[in-house]
Amino acid sequence: MTNKYESPLSSRYASEYMLGLFSSDTRYQTWRKLWVSLAKAEMSLGLPITEEQVKELEDNITNIDYDCVAKREHEVRHDVMAHVYAYGKVAPKAAGIIHLGATSCYVTDNADLVIYKDALLYIRKMIQGVIANLCNFADKYKDMPTLGYTHYQPAQLVTVGKRATLWIQDFVSDLRDVDYVISTLKFLGCRGTTGTEASFMKLFDGDESKIDKMNEMIAHDFGFDECFDVCGQTYPRKTDSVILNVLSSVAQSCYRMANDIRLLQHDRQVEEPFEKSQIGSSAMAYKRNPMRSERICSLARYLMADAQNAAMTASVQWLERTLDDSANRRISLPEGFLCADAILRLAQNVTDGMHVNDKIVEKTVKTYLPFMATENLMMEAVKRGGDRQQIHEIIRECSMEATAKMKNGEECDLLERLSAKPEFGLTLEEMNQLLTPSMYIGRCSEQVTKYIEKIKPLLVGYEAKSAEINL
Repeated sequence: MTNKYESPLSSRYASEYMLGLFSSDTRYQTWRKLWVSLAKAEMSLGLPITEEQVKELEDNITNIDYDCVAKREHEVRHDVMAHVYAYGKVAPKAAGIIHLGATSCYVTDNADLVIYKDALLYIRKMIQGVIANLCNFADKYKDMPTLGYTHYQPAQLVTVGKRATLWIQDFVSDLRDVDYVISTLKFLGCRGTTGTEASFMKLFDGDESKIDKMNEMIAHDFGFDECFDVCGQTYPRKTDSVILNVLSSVAQSCYRMANDIRLLQHDRQVEEPFEKSQIGSSAMAYKRNPMRSERICSLARYLMADAQNAAMTASVQWLERTLDDSANRRISLPEGFLCADAILRLAQNVTDGMHVNDKIVEKTVKTYLPFMATENLMMEAVKRGGDRQQIHEIIRECSMEATAKMKNGEECDLLERLSAKPEFGLTLEEMNQLLTPSMYIGRCSEQVTKYIEKIKPLLVGYEAKSAEINL
């Protein structure tokens, strides 16, 4: 425990990997890697930088004196220049060429892009994990009839597995969107104070090909195929909006699934994992609250709201650069990723251990199936010589009476009421033969099988792992 505020995203929810990725060490070591890459490129393109200087920079990438940085930043009120100073202290031979021709956004923005890309790749694997778990679940229960709902009112039967494919489809959409964002993410490169590359025109004596080559080399060092075609001092803040929007989309999918599970757990049909020693309530010892699904929904609301930060920032950028994005981005982007990470860990955990209460599902189907079967019963009655309009009216009257009894806490007696009507022309036994649940699930089983087969290529390379949560 600590006597200072600590974000619950770091203390309770996010993974060690994501916490490490957004740590100060990762960020500032990436800054130093960017300075090394810049020095290498400039040296290879003919600027007076020596291999000895580059090696000294490389050897001290992780040697960060944070006390020195803090003291210097307090003096100069500039974080990048404080780090340039501290880097120069441990690499004195290279101190004079660190950050040559660059502006602060060279390290801050490019480092962010590197970290965001790595984070998106990790998020991608986690989405794959949820899809894989749901595919297993859907396949296992593709044939199990269950009551369908529209407006959360009883509707035609579906299957437990078919319902899960609706969740899968949302996540597949997210996976494709994440892939698109990753594949189209560009690098800023080293473009100068207003994006004109004027400082490098001076350094390279007007040789534009060397400037292009330098940016190409630096981008390649960090796994990017290309830089933004044009920019101001920063990379376009629309990029942040695109990133947070796709994370928001993931949150929406998780919320939808988790909310459905909460509804089904209320009806005792499906339950999220519940551990042997888990306590559902401090007062009501019998309770089994869907706390993991509730937490997914809670965090998802935060992430969906957080995405608005990037939209507002992107809309108010002034000309070539303004600084009112900086403080917001330091919070909204990392927390967006940490939150998405936390939500998906929970989603993996829930989908890996969902339990279906078969008998409750069967009982619910049995209660409402007579209503679902009335159209088939009507067709059979007409085939036996009944009048369609008369049969329809009998069903309507008997349905209303049976529903009234159910609302009074009594059992459904619709079939008994219909069999008591001579005009209906069907016995109770004959009607029961038409009440096999599998007759009313349409193409659910086939839809599940075909859909899972179709999306299998999206899971190529994914290795299943246990989905543990912190608390």
